[in-house]
Amino acid sequence: MSVQTTGQIFLLPDLGEGLVEAELVTWLVAVGDEVRIDQPIAEVETAKSVVEVPSPFEGTVVTLHGAEGETLEVGKPLITIASAGGDPAEATSTGGAPGSGNVLIGYGTTEVGGPGRSRPAVQAAPRMPLVVSPLVRKLAQDHGIALASIHGSGSEGLILRSDVEAAMLEPVTHTMPSQQPQRAGEMSGVVDQRTGLAEVGRTPLTGVKKAAAAAMVRSRREIPEATVWVDVDATALLELRQGLKAQGSAPGMLAFVTRFVVAGLGNFPQLNMALVSGGGQDELVEFDGINVGFATQTERGLVVPVLRNAQGRSARELDGAIRELTDRALGGKAAPAELGGGTFTINNYGVLGVDGSAAIINYPEAAMLGLGRIVDKPWVVDGELCVRKMTELTLAFDHRVCDGAVAAGFLRFVADAIENPASILADL
Repeated sequence: MSVQTTGQIFLLPDLGEGLVEAELVTWLVAVGDEVRIDQPIAEVETAKSVVEVPSPFEGTVVTLHGAEGETLEVGKPLITIASAGGDPAEATSTGGAPGSGNVLIGYGTTEVGGPGRSRPAVQAAPRMPLVVSPLVRKLAQDHGIALASIHGSGSEGLILRSDVEAAMLEPVTHTMPSQQPQRAGEMSGVVDQRTGLAEVGRTPLTGVKKAAAAAMVRSRREIPEATVWVDVDATALLELRQGLKAQGSAPGMLAFVTRFVVAGLGNFPQLNMALVSGGGQDELVEFDGINVGFATQTERGLVVPVLRNAQGRSARELDGAIRELTDRALGGKAAPAELGGGTFTINNYGVLGVDGSAAIINYPEAAMLGLGRIVDKPWVVDGELCVRKMTELTLAFDHRVCDGAVAAGFLRFVADAIENPASILADL
């Protein structure tokens, strides 16, 4: 006697802040797998971050609606899961379901559609390569290995990490079409009219990079920014850190700078505002707290994780919070809510080995502080030339929000705090 199944279609949910699409990075399940409620079924990349999507259903995977690397629209089918006791053709669609604790961490489930709505029939799909570990899938994806071409050495054909590593040593015959570098100009005759050179390939901007590009264009288009900068002697701050480290531990330089920035924004609150337009009128919005963002370069592009309510925290407290936040961002695990809502951004491009930058303000914020590398330079102290640990601070600001005097006052406050940290910290 055969067991009938009912297909439940899970629609890709809104992963936060009105996002309309997401790129399917990795399937964590395959057709035929048994899944439980809230088990991660896929990794998707939005304009904010890479997140795991948990299942709102329990049962057997019937259909995977999309291939890895494909961009899916919110509200479109993501996966069909069958439960015992029904007809496969009687599929229901939902963005969530009663009994699911959370479609995504921090996001509840919602039901899409209503009774009587026509549902698509469940279609059979070819069985995906048997892979349990998302790390194995990620390893294969990073090296352009087609899992379907690998014979798994594990139980019942399970593909193991050793199988992927062995495939990496073979001639490049397993590379997926989406990952394989194609000499498009030679193969298809496509020649760029501007340069006269054959096109090797084209890569569309998606996910984080697409969102960052749009934000930068909007910032340059709408914000009349101005920039001020100053050379800063960071010797005293480095000596202070060395003394604290000798006693046990010390906050990082970025934590100290953040503490000084927060104090400076308290004295110059205009730089913690936002200018918004609506109803034919521009308005300055004031906030009762300070949310500091940190420009962070990740493998998937530039993101800005945000530390909320940074005011009132010590340098040590900020140090731990900043490290945890940036680690999640670098690992692609920061929640969408952690990658937005900032009121001021710090860009530590000194870690990239440069001194300064004409930074683009993180729209719709009013300013961004850039921190350059710290290097030995000749500097005059008390009338004498000596070698000091120097850095450059750069402040890009929205000239509609404040004038140069306010921007210079804030920048000078932060610079003075770095040059005389002991006296400043005594008053914080």
